[in-house]
Amino acid sequence: MTSQTTISATGPGDKEAAAPSDPTPSAGLRGHPWFTLITVAVGVMMVALDGTIVAIANPAIQKDLGASFADVQWITNGYFLALAVSLITAGKLGDRFGHRQTFLIGVSGFALASGAIGLSHSIAFVVTFRVLQGLFGALLMPAALGLLRATFPAEKLNMAIGLWGMVIGASTAGGPILGGVLVEHVNWQSVFFINVPVGAVALVLGLLILRDHRAENAPRSFDVLGIALLSGAMFCLVWALIKAPTWGWGSGTTWSFLAVSVLGFALFAFWEQKVKEPLIPLGLFRSVPLSAGVVLMVLMAIAFMGGLFFVTFYLQNVHGMSPIDAGLHLLPLTGMMIVGSPLAGAAITKLGPRIPLAGGMAATAIAMYGMSTLESDTGSAVMSIWFALLGFGLAPVMVGATEVIVGNAPMELSGVAGGLQQAAMQIGGSLGTAVLGAVMASRVDSDLAGNWADAGLPKLTQPQLDATAEAVQVGVAPIAKGTPEAVAAKITQVAHDTFISGMSLACLVAAGVAVVAVFVALLTKRGENAEAGAGAAHI
Repeated sequence: MTSQTTISATGPGDKEAAAPSDPTPSAGLRGHPWFTLITVAVGVMMVALDGTIVAIANPAIQKDLGASFADVQWITNGYFLALAVSLITAGKLGDRFGHRQTFLIGVSGFALASGAIGLSHSIAFVVTFRVLQGLFGALLMPAALGLLRATFPAEKLNMAIGLWGMVIGASTAGGPILGGVLVEHVNWQSVFFINVPVGAVALVLGLLILRDHRAENAPRSFDVLGIALLSGAMFCLVWALIKAPTWGWGSGTTWSFLAVSVLGFALFAFWEQKVKEPLIPLGLFRSVPLSAGVVLMVLMAIAFMGGLFFVTFYLQNVHGMSPIDAGLHLLPLTGMMIVGSPLAGAAITKLGPRIPLAGGMAATAIAMYGMSTLESDTGSAVMSIWFALLGFGLAPVMVGATEVIVGNAPMELSGVAGGLQQAAMQIGGSLGTAVLGAVMASRVDSDLAGNWADAGLPKLTQPQLDATAEAVQVGVAPIAKGTPEAVAAKITQVAHDTFISGMSLACLVAAGVAVVAVFVALLTKRGENAEAGAGAAHI
């Protein structure tokens, strides 16, 4: 039988005190805050890990299953689309039925879908189960935040979110390392099979520890049309961003999807003002700190995900590192996020979010500027300095922006707020990869022909130049078999110099985005409704 706690929630701006935190120690494991944190961290770790670990397995999957390049792209895009489109709706499901239930369903489904991928013998089944992974991952991510919000009192919430953010950061950055080890020493299937025991542990812990918390005025109905409009708008937006590098930013298809997305969002906003229990009450965005937190997550993800996308190519294709070595070179970033996240939580609790968030984005801007100065022969020590500074800057933003969004939402909308936070990060990551990818492509297109000619290499036809530019955009030197060694060295030098020029410009753009985010961070403040969940806590 599910243990359930009813919580009185206050709305934005209400002055009535929420239920105070209960200092009485928990009588057992059920509902214990720190054990709750461990439980949700195990589940969230799977989802964060799968965002990056699979990229290492893609070449092996392509070879083993005889898949095309487009098929392999769908392994990532199918997962990403399902996750991004479903997050807010999944958060609403948690608000309606309880975050414990949605978390347990999400963990179980994610682990089963992972096992099914490992048993698949065709690319169609791999892609299908990756989509299911994304859907179940969307269920458990907002539920994890909802459980933390309901379980921890305000004075400990930042620390809890800091540790939660640390797990996400470490899992995301550690994915390529673990993936490289598993693919190299076991097989590509092991990348997915590993989620089965992890999911089983999370499920057992969840059944034993998690307590169901629901607000008194939790939603009792579903905004079906709102879900359809928002999902359609999100799909068109994310799909346009994913396909823009292929279709081209000037393509009518790209702009058609963007136009349909804008129309969908407009219709969604209109409908949400008419329906009795909207999916996202638009009054949420009257909170300037909450809106600033959402924008900040988008800007942070643009700078972080977009910049990191090119760094992985830089390490592997320019420096010639293996996936494992490339992952190890990113350990300063991971390490600083692990160390910095709980420290950021403590600083935000003491100072409020404004100063740590602004300082974190300033450090991120400096780190991205530093990464724009990397050359083909830059040593590991210099790279480590910039990677470590990036991790140090991201830690307070991951923690603080999450607390600002979730803490400024009413308790009965904590799942929706968690979905907003995750959706903002997913959209920002997609925007970062697409926009900075366009910056890279533009610089390569403008510089490659001139650099090629300056090196005294034979003139290329337009189709050859286009094919060469596509390779150079990911740092690859397109050298045909039988090419003389001296000519191959010149081609490599041109390819790497042109790539680094594009990466430098992309990192400078990312630094500019981070500078804008500094000013957005100044609009944030501590969550007005953070105390709403404290009544459920037993510290």
